[in-house]
Amino acid sequence: MGANADLAKRYAAVLPAYTTPLYEDPISIDRGEGSFVFDLEGNKYMDWFGGVLTTMVGHSQPDVVAAVQAQAAKVMHTSTLYLSEPMIEFAEEVAAVSGIPDAKVFFTTSGSEANDTALLLATHYRKSNEVLAMRNSYHGRSFTTQAITSHRSWSNTAVSGLSVNFVQGPYKLRSPYHDADDEGYTQACVADLVQVIDMMTAGDVACLIAEPIQGVGGFATPPDGFFGAMHKVLDSHGILFVSDEVQTGWGRTGDHFWGYQAHGIVPDMLTFAKGVGNGITLAGIVGRPEVMDCLPHLSFSTFGGNPLSTAAGLATLRYVQEADLQGNAKARGQQMKERLSPVVEGADWIAELRGKGLMQAIETVHAGSIEPDAKAAKVLLERAKDNGLLIGKGGLYGNVLRLTPMLNITEQEMDQGLDALIAAIASV
Repeated sequence: MGANADLAKRYAAVLPAYTTPLYEDPISIDRGEGSFVFDLEGNKYMDWFGGVLTTMVGHSQPDVVAAVQAQAAKVMHTSTLYLSEPMIEFAEEVAAVSGIPDAKVFFTTSGSEANDTALLLATHYRKSNEVLAMRNSYHGRSFTTQAITSHRSWSNTAVSGLSVNFVQGPYKLRSPYHDADDEGYTQACVADLVQVIDMMTAGDVACLIAEPIQGVGGFATPPDGFFGAMHKVLDSHGILFVSDEVQTGWGRTGDHFWGYQAHGIVPDMLTFAKGVGNGITLAGIVGRPEVMDCLPHLSFSTFGGNPLSTAAGLATLRYVQEADLQGNAKARGQQMKERLSPVVEGADWIAELRGKGLMQAIETVHAGSIEPDAKAAKVLLERAKDNGLLIGKGGLYGNVLRLTPMLNITEQEMDQGLDALIAAIASV
């Protein structure tokens, strides 16, 4: 028995049944270098998923590794009960890039916990348990965030103390308004938002939480200005807007540093996680000071903002800025789109290529229709791996392949990955 097979057997024996590896023959990740990872058997793969968009600027990135090693040699944990220079310095830099005036920052350990915090703040600030979220959304695995997740394959409970209503969101392909142009689609979704507020709520809604591009939902991407149009309705009711930037933040979309910036608005709060620590446990929430300061009693996260994580966050953020990785995401995303677009157009079993920058996806369907074909997606996932390329899978029906290279991927590496992917598409 090989090392991967042996590890898969041990995995199945000790982890719960709802936790499963990605591939039919699971692979291990033993080490990584830049855009590549190696398994225990010595096989090399280009990594276009990054542990679900979490290793963001390359494996073993020297600046991040050095920062973690230096901090680990000093102190790895204190808590927010003490003054921590790495935490305070990182909070200052996150607040400065957030785009929210006079922003304050609270650190957590995961995107789920960050979104939990946003809901806690919004409901307390507005004195309401009513929340709006998007259809096809995913916001986390915790008890509270499951209530605002509208994605059957990731929803494990409907029990909640929140009163949640879901409005039409960015997933145009399967929307009742899929035939409309961008402006018509936006206006139809705004009309739906108005009706949901008028007919399904008591009128004192706490917030709308939304992903600028839906992550687990298959990178469903709205027209630019979509959330700006919705924001006008929210403002008229005093409803807060929370931008879930767990997957869209830090320049990944190429055009902007945050996903919300494509819509001409500034959110009341934004949440972040995933790539900011380049693999280390780090997440948080940024918001307007009057909202962030609204809780009446002491609240802190034991591991949120610990020195080791925030040292990694500082190094990652500075590298993203100094190396202009947002600009690279835009250029390499355009490279991806230019090469994949004709391939997708020539495959009648692929409905569309969508997304922005280095956050793109293809959706597989039964030929000549938009009926989801999860089997084709699974085959393509496996063929890409056989060609040395690791990609992700998602979408409501498990029929979307997610393509998220490292933000510092080179032009040559992008072509190498695309060669593997295009060959895999041709073989399906």
